[in-house]
Amino acid sequence: MPGIDDGAKNEQDTFFLIGELSSIGFARFITTPHVMSNVWENTRSGIESKLESTTKALVKNGIHAPVRAAAEYILDSNFVNLFASEPLLTLKGQYVLVEMSYLNPPIQLYQIIFDLQVAGYKPILAHPERYLFYHYNFEEYNKLKNSGCLFQLNLLSIVGYYGAAVAETAKKLLAKGLIDFTGSDVHHENHINAFKRRITIKDVKPLKAAMENNKEFEF
Repeated sequence: MPGIDDGAKNEQDTFFLIGELSSIGFARFITTPHVMSNVWENTRSGIESKLESTTKALVKNGIHAPVRAAAEYILDSNFVNLFASEPLLTLKGQYVLVEMSYLNPPIQLYQIIFDLQVAGYKPILAHPERYLFYHYNFEEYNKLKNSGCLFQLNLLSIVGYYGAAVAETAKKLLAKGLIDFTGSDVHHENHINAFKRRITIKDVKPLKAAMENNKEFEF
């Protein structure tokens, strides 16, 4: 959705991204704009309003791809206050997409995950392979899974877009059966172009299984 975070800057970007993704096989779209205090101050009402205007613009331009809106919430104290006070924008049902800072996990990470589940949500951690602080402490991934956190892999990771270390961690997570779902993470044209690269993994069965799991969010 245009102008809402670090994704599409305008409607032309939106039309381009949806067109390009459709051409390589994406059939439905769930946008997940960032909700991050002091960076991307998006709200439920603001995202829903942007979805409405974007949908109208797409139809007006002859683009009829189904589009829904969820959000990608940063795990911090503000997020705790948010889900305690209003319903979250979910991928579907109670599945909610969350992320951490790339610098370090929040001090109260496991408490937040626990409280989120008590509130009735199923947390899906976005791009676990990109958290460098876990690359040499792989047991933390198991701990997160055991705490009830599901994992969504960025497809850009397996074409090496974020570098060899991230690609290798993505490979390990897939091989260990820890990846539940996949996401495109497409923000701009460079991301689209990256999908022309070969994937960096040889055993694609776990990847195909995770992509098949995305049917959970069909609408």
